[in-house]
Amino acid sequence: MLSIKHHSVAYGQSTIIDDLNLEVAENEIVAVVGRNGMGKTTLMKSLVGMTPTKGGEVSLNGKNISNLKSFQRVRAGIGFVPQGRMIFPTLTVRENIETALAAVGEKKVPEDLYEMFPVLKEMQNRRGGNLSGGQQQQLAIARALATRPKVLLLDEPTEGIQPNIIKEIAQTLKRIRDERGLSIVVSEQVLSFVMDAADRILVIEKGAIVHEESRAGADQDKIASYLAV
Repeated sequence: MLSIKHHSVAYGQSTIIDDLNLEVAENEIVAVVGRNGMGKTTLMKSLVGMTPTKGGEVSLNGKNISNLKSFQRVRAGIGFVPQGRMIFPTLTVRENIETALAAVGEKKVPEDLYEMFPVLKEMQNRRGGNLSGGQQQQLAIARALATRPKVLLLDEPTEGIQPNIIKEIAQTLKRIRDERGLSIVVSEQVLSFVMDAADRILVIEKGAIVHEESRAGADQDKIASYLAV
């Protein structure tokens, strides 16, 4: 569903991502884990077109999207939940979701989104800034899903979230995958979340994938050693 070949990203003379290759299957949840500063956010932003790439090719469902701008990638089927959620605090829940609907030419929030996130329906007229961190994360995910993506990218979704809510987010991602039949790529540092949510785990270090395991037989101690400071 998502194919990344020889992907490179640089800021000035500094190469952050170097010749990275990654394939994400249909209906697969892939977690990219690594310490701060190892390239996770740069990778996510470059895949959605927010950060320009130096080389390589990104294909979505067989179509090369490397030369598309961010809004064109969203229309092609990339959904993005940025680090820190980045919702609009002064807009209501409903208005936040409506900002994404414009990208696909729709106006009314689909009822199936509210069915997936009932708390957002209850709070649809409340300002986004008045929601808890977990509720804001649900809103950010709902906003990304409003564009009907084929692939959903989430950058550190557990950041600033209470531990008891983190497990719920993992369950939500699996439910989204199962009910909507899409692929998910999530960057993360919290290993317990990754073990709950992902089918496959990749470790990124200095902009390169240095380790890969399926979740089923994952060596948690080994993965944790990469995350240790």
